[in-house]
Amino acid sequence: MSFEVRERDLLARIGRLKTKSGVVETPLLFPVVNPAIQPIPPKKIMTEFGLDALITNAYIIRQRFQDQPIKEGLHKFLDFNGTIMTDSGAYQILVYGNIDITQEEIITYQEQIDTDIATILDIPTGWKVTKAHAQNTVKETLKRAKQLFKTKTRNDILWVGPVQGGKHLDLVAKSAREMSKLPFQIHALGSPTEVMETYRFDVLVDMIMTAKMNLPADRPLHLFGAGHPFMFALAIALGCDFFDSAAYAIYARQNRYMTENGTHHLNELDYFPCTCPKCAYTTPKQVLEQPQKEREVFLAEHNLYVCAAELKRVKQAIKDGRLWEHLEMRANAHPSLLQALKQLKKYEEFIEKYSPTTKPSGLFFFNSIGLARPEIVRHRKRLTERYTPPKNAKTLLLVPQTRTKPFHKSPEFKQIQRRLSEHLKDAHVCFYAAPFGVIPIELDEVYPLSQHETAMPLNKETIEYVAKQIADYIQRTNYKTVTLINDPQNWNKTILKTCKKACKQKQITLKTLDTAELRLSQQPKP
Repeated sequence: MSFEVRERDLLARIGRLKTKSGVVETPLLFPVVNPAIQPIPPKKIMTEFGLDALITNAYIIRQRFQDQPIKEGLHKFLDFNGTIMTDSGAYQILVYGNIDITQEEIITYQEQIDTDIATILDIPTGWKVTKAHAQNTVKETLKRAKQLFKTKTRNDILWVGPVQGGKHLDLVAKSAREMSKLPFQIHALGSPTEVMETYRFDVLVDMIMTAKMNLPADRPLHLFGAGHPFMFALAIALGCDFFDSAAYAIYARQNRYMTENGTHHLNELDYFPCTCPKCAYTTPKQVLEQPQKEREVFLAEHNLYVCAAELKRVKQAIKDGRLWEHLEMRANAHPSLLQALKQLKKYEEFIEKYSPTTKPSGLFFFNSIGLARPEIVRHRKRLTERYTPPKNAKTLLLVPQTRTKPFHKSPEFKQIQRRLSEHLKDAHVCFYAAPFGVIPIELDEVYPLSQHETAMPLNKETIEYVAKQIADYIQRTNYKTVTLINDPQNWNKTILKTCKKACKQKQITLKTLDTAELRLSQQPKP
């Protein structure tokens, strides 16, 4: 297998995966195809929608069509020349409790039908299960994973090693670690469907991140059942490279119309909020008047257009270095997604470790949720671990951020320089600015400290974050005095109070100059 990463942002990556049927680009959507009830011909999925991969269920195909796919080959049977992934029937185990096929039989069948990517017959954990049951699913799945390498006979098929454990994160971590030891080319997170159906995207974040942190970084990760476009950005940002979607067809049978921000029932719409080839020249009323089969095909095709379009938006956001901004926009479409975005705070250091250090564009900071983004975490860590102030600096001059960037070239700072020229001989200038905190003047033009735009006024959490960074900086440095240019209009009294407390604890002098009054005052040593 060859998996080459071309672009990165957060944990997301645009990559190229080589299969025996060709090279596909990730992030990759596998539309689920059921030959018995398929509303869109597989060939059309490639030619009209530009999706060069699909997934089908080997167990269902075997039950319904027996040896026909073996004789014709899966690609000819489905009339699809792209990459085909097969599931093993594990989802049917989750739904029905058991299926009448063995691990060896489904492995052999997937080889016989000549699939490109195959999946072992794992045991899904499920959602509302005891920990003892979850432990058994992890143990049995690992046992079957090891059996694969004694059973399979072909080396040109990529095999998927599923990670089980469900909401029991210690078991997810154990499953991922053990699966990592086996020579799978691809991994998948099992049992997320019920979590997503109940909109527990915060739990999904924990499950994905636990798996990612314990799997090899060079192997792609598949998220089973992540079929709605409004959560693609979240899953991709967390490092999921593949998804499969049956929702485009299932929703169509239920008269449900997808958008990148949610779902509507067709009878709720007066207008189509979409200009795809299906929606551009018709109305919801006209579609409702169509025969059921025609209406189902219309909705399935529209839904797949929406999925394909959102995937392209996410890929472009990765290339532009703006995936976080896109993620924030999508997260505000539903409270559960916003809650999930806030959950990324728990994993900010891991995400920062694998996120690129430079990007082709600056960043937009909207509110305190953005404090978890890698650029801000990285600046805080590097300032703490790698930065030392100039040796001859006796005074720390704290200057508020300005609208002009870099800050040291702003008219406001030049005015401060003229006003305080006699006080700057032994002073080291640092700016306090949202969202980064403390920015030493010599780093002012380093990316992205001047390549960002911040929404004003600042919210309370952001102000408190910056204040904490100031306090920490004062505590770990050896200035003799601190001079604060206080900006109460943008920072209320928080920065002033923080500096007073930090200087008192450090037993150094604090001088303050109010931006409005330009009057120098001095706080005596404690």
